[in-house]
Amino acid sequence: MCNFYILFSPSLNKDYYGHTCDELSERIRKHNSNHKGFTGKTDDWELAYNEEYPTKSDAQNRELQVKNWKNRKRIETLINKSEI
Repeated sequence: MCNFYILFSPSLNKDYYGHTCDELSERIRKHNSNHKGFTGKTDDWELAYNEEYPTKSDAQNRELQVKNWKNRKRIETLINKSEI
């Protein structure tokens, strides 16, 4: 299984959108490790939303769809419906 996910950083007050076919908990651990890149700026990323998909391309397509919404209220509605 692959996942489309949204992470939230309280210290940055920002979301991060991604997809992975790796174990989701391991992927989040990598985001919270010290590295170059957007998520390397802080170590407080937490899972806000997750959807499972059978293929990588399905998860990637969903990521692109949500990124293209560019409507914060719509994204917040999606996150609030999941109640992770």
